[in-house]
Amino acid sequence: MSKSSDVIILGAGAAGLMCAITAASRGRKVLVLEKSSKIGKKILMSGGGRCNFTNLYVEPDNFLSANPHFCKSALSRYTQWDFIALVNRHGIAYHEKTLGQLFCDNSSKDILNMLTKECSLAGVEIITQVDIETVTRDQSFKLQGKYKDNTCLLTCESLVVATGGLSIPSLGGSDFGYRIAEQFGHTVLPLRAGLVPFTFTDSFKLLSEKLSGVSVPVIITANNQSFTESLLFSHRGLSGPAVLQISNYWQEGETLVINLLPDINATDLLLSKKSSQPKILLRSLLGKLLPKNLILELETLWWPDLAEKPLAEVNDQQLRQLAKQLNAWQLKPAGTEGYRTAEVTLGGIDSNELSSKTMMSNKVDDLYFVGEVIDVTGQLGGFNFQWAWSSGYAAGIAVQ
Repeated sequence: MSKSSDVIILGAGAAGLMCAITAASRGRKVLVLEKSSKIGKKILMSGGGRCNFTNLYVEPDNFLSANPHFCKSALSRYTQWDFIALVNRHGIAYHEKTLGQLFCDNSSKDILNMLTKECSLAGVEIITQVDIETVTRDQSFKLQGKYKDNTCLLTCESLVVATGGLSIPSLGGSDFGYRIAEQFGHTVLPLRAGLVPFTFTDSFKLLSEKLSGVSVPVIITANNQSFTESLLFSHRGLSGPAVLQISNYWQEGETLVINLLPDINATDLLLSKKSSQPKILLRSLLGKLLPKNLILELETLWWPDLAEKPLAEVNDQQLRQLAKQLNAWQLKPAGTEGYRTAEVTLGGIDSNELSSKTMMSNKVDDLYFVGEVIDVTGQLGGFNFQWAWSSGYAAGIAVQ
């Protein structure tokens, strides 16, 4: 196979497809290459199959980067409202879940079908099962590799790398985009799994196994960052929205602080109930505030000697100590589940080496990077999709 295009986009995910639609709508001849047999695999699996496609409250503060100002230009030029307008034009039903998160009513397929239709209308050509092995640059870019079992040689004026990161390798996550960046002289900042559950190897692992499936609203804190969302106990440790959020900020070896009673000062609660309900047991009191099976496990862990004592027989110092644990439970994860289940890859191509307006390389003309491959990572809640739409659009407006 031999083809020549104005623009070749590597990767048929969210950022790549948005870039293709935008560039082709400007009259560019656009070819999208996808290594796997299907396009948009991460779109389809996202949001539990409902695709959390953006958020009503997108701000630069929702993104992590060594260069926190980099995302501002793209996010302001193609906003959540622009993407919502596109969704509305296609008549896709959606709803707000919590904290501004927008999900499809029916299926993630609605978003992928919308993007596919827009590509078709704009004249984008998409080829799957293309494994590019080498990329070189002379007057134009030359890409060589395999298409199914045949050799392919492709050329283009502008090359857009939208290959994603290392997260969820079963859906195509790879380091190919980083290798292209390094080949052309770019710096790739340290990579690690983000939006990912924690694992434990100490006694807490047994506790989490017993409580697997139990969810509780908490405030979780690490590295001076806090989130108020649900925590989920799992067979391997901790998961749920609060845990995925804090995983982006947690560093290996650090301690997590978990407040099991986000809206309650536990010291005031226990001491006041000692006066007003002196005969009540701790598990009966706390059982009104937390899941019963969690209370029973904490009773064994934190107050076994007080289990059958009414509050009147528990001294104030013991109550204060217990209250401290309820409001600031300290746990040290062994690590995370890694890229296997991570929703995103933290780190990536140093954004100081890219144009924040166009996503073009400052080192090589007509070479662009979009989406997850760049060192810009959104929090949980549709922000990573919005970065894909915004960065893809920024490059699509600029490519030659």
